[in-house]
Amino acid sequence: MSSPPAWALSLVYWLHMLATVVWIGGLAALSILVLPSAQRVLEPGAYSRLLDGVQRRLDPVGWLCLAVLVGTGLFQMSANPNYQGLLALNNRWAIAIFIKHLVFLAMTATSAALSWWVLPQLRRAALRQARQLDTDGQRLQSRQALLLRWRHTFLVRLNLLLAVVVLALTALARVS
Repeated sequence: MSSPPAWALSLVYWLHMLATVVWIGGLAALSILVLPSAQRVLEPGAYSRLLDGVQRRLDPVGWLCLAVLVGTGLFQMSANPNYQGLLALNNRWAIAIFIKHLVFLAMTATSAALSWWVLPQLRRAALRQARQLDTDGQRLQSRQALLLRWRHTFLVRLNLLLAVVVLALTALARVS
């Protein structure tokens, strides 16, 4: 099999790195900057609205990055001379890439849980919360809403940790 032209491989590497930077950058910004600051200064209803708005913009970008990463990653893998087959784990590069893909699948599952499980529950909890007032006219913060906020923060941070592991495995594969 002939190798792809250098320009095509360069374009694929660039797209792969761009998608990586955008996806992990979004996770890092959300986890390290936005969530802690918002939790500290916003009341629960405003926090939920901010989180909803941020996630509605971030989710499509994240899923686009995921698609780009899968497509460009497959192209790169097939062009790599160390690649000898799907489950041919006979060198350090193949082992590192295999583990990287398992961690990437965990990131994808975590992202899916955030997008299609935790965030819809947070939206519903925010709506319920907006309707509930105590005798002083203050909005009540339910234990369920607190648990959902904790779960969201945990999963975002877990995804960031998994991303760091993916980057470490990529570095390991590069030197193998």
